[in-house]
Amino acid sequence: MMKLYKLSPSPYVRKVHVTLIETGLIDQVELISGANSPLDPDPALTALNPLGKIPALVRDDGGTLYDSRVICRYLDHVAGAGLYPETRVWDVLTLEATADGMLDAALAMTYEARFREGEKFWPEWVEAQWVKIARALAALEGRWMSHLAGPLDAGQIAVGCALGYLDLRHDARGWRNGHPSLARWYEGFAARPSMQETVPKG
Repeated sequence: MMKLYKLSPSPYVRKVHVTLIETGLIDQVELISGANSPLDPDPALTALNPLGKIPALVRDDGGTLYDSRVICRYLDHVAGAGLYPETRVWDVLTLEATADGMLDAALAMTYEARFREGEKFWPEWVEAQWVKIARALAALEGRWMSHLAGPLDAGQIAVGCALGYLDLRHDARGWRNGHPSLARWYEGFAARPSMQETVPKG
């Protein structure tokens, strides 16, 4: 049985968890939760992933995969689920990268507030990260809605998890303002059983 090392409420872990459900592989993976922090990585995790990041997937043959994009692509390959359809694979990968870039910026904002308190806190850095997210939201609203409305793929899963993380950690920013089509899409996508089952807590 494969093993997935995870930590809630990581949005990258959620991407993999949703993919496991959507591909029907969830019963073939043991979910292992642990404590991990950029300043205090779990030794069990660093033994699997030298970067000390989650998620990490230990395959049946003992090899370990890490980075959510790599893991999701692998799971789709194993299941033959078609979440990276060859006819539009570059669009799917670009959309997934856009969503992951949003997450990178959102996490940088979260970590800045969590680990750099008082005079060390850098508000200009935080705002610069939000500008990246704002540009990505505008791109999604302006040119990706027809793709998001199409058949389920890995790009949609990534966008759904990214928007969910904005709700969790940066809800006060009101990402829905000015993005009505994206907000309507997310309302429907968030109702999927795989998204409901993986709603982060805490």
